[in-house]
Amino acid sequence: MKDLIFVASRDLRYMLRQRETLLWVFAMPVLFFWFIGTVTGGFGGRDPNAPTPIALVAPDDAGFLADEVARRLTEDSYRVQRAAVRDSVSGYSRKLTLPAAFTDSVLAGHQREVWFEHSREGIDADYENVRVARAVYRVLADLVAAGDTVSPAAIAALDAEPRNLTLRVETAGERRDPPSGFEQAVPGTMVMFTLLVMATSGAILLVIERREGLLRRLASTPIPVSAVVLGKWVGRLALGLVQIGFAMLVGRLLFHVNWGPNLAVVLFVMLVYGAMMAALGLLLGTLVRTEKQAAAIGVISANLLGALGGCWWPIEVTPAWMQKLALFLPTGWAMNALHELVNFAGPPAAVLPHLVGMAAATALLLWLVARAFRYE
Repeated sequence: MKDLIFVASRDLRYMLRQRETLLWVFAMPVLFFWFIGTVTGGFGGRDPNAPTPIALVAPDDAGFLADEVARRLTEDSYRVQRAAVRDSVSGYSRKLTLPAAFTDSVLAGHQREVWFEHSREGIDADYENVRVARAVYRVLADLVAAGDTVSPAAIAALDAEPRNLTLRVETAGERRDPPSGFEQAVPGTMVMFTLLVMATSGAILLVIERREGLLRRLASTPIPVSAVVLGKWVGRLALGLVQIGFAMLVGRLLFHVNWGPNLAVVLFVMLVYGAMMAALGLLLGTLVRTEKQAAAIGVISANLLGALGGCWWPIEVTPAWMQKLALFLPTGWAMNALHELVNFAGPPAAVLPHLVGMAAATALLLWLVARAFRYE
């Protein structure tokens, strides 16, 4: 144990003194958190349940029916910005425009049109149309129900009447919506960068030690090969845990990521994943001959496994074949376990297969390292 700790501590100190390692452990992940989280829907941590901004362009003579339209939009989870002219709300991507003398014309029995403009496309556009149309038609229904005595007081009286029909909405089961924004970007980047650092810095250090004869000098000491292999694995694992702990702390404090009700299990999942990545980096450093080979294989594998394993985007939104493929990848195991615990609030037992698979893979990788390890 003393020899193992000696080797591990020396390796960890050496890696933490390298500027490249510090850059990719502490600086680059935070940049990726912000960039990917913003692009994929986080927008600075905006709550997806927050009201949707919309501009209601209603001339000064639009009357009290314009107020009713604004109220119905607010009830349908819109944040309404009133304006008399369109030019004053040019920055809004959603605009509902009412004609001049809107209330007087409608009460006089004249047909009037309202215009809704937005920048959405596809199913999002259909959803916006339905939401706005629902608000407008509710105002129309109030007019019909009020009959010949339409006034703000009459509409308020209609709202106060008990409803003969009610609708109760309940969740059919556990949340299965794929995460977006920082909920996806922070765990995904953390998983991918742990692989990247272990497969580059962790492998390159071993190549340098072999090339410069440091491993030969270590072979001349009474430290057994098993202690050397395990020590180097523990050193890389310690670096991975530093990176994971920093990423989770930054994700919570800066990007408001909620790590779910089973934080201890999340930490254990990342511990096992870090152990697997440390063993993978050690095996790569054992097999390659040069630093360039280690860097090239590490970068390519991290990006490829990150994309296919669901680090770049939620794997739940990909085709079925890609979701099945992710179940055979180490990044897919980690991301699926994190989604179960963090996003879907699953029980700890839900990630037991993931833990068993990653632990078995770690043991296999360490066995391969022990078989292939060489001092020169």
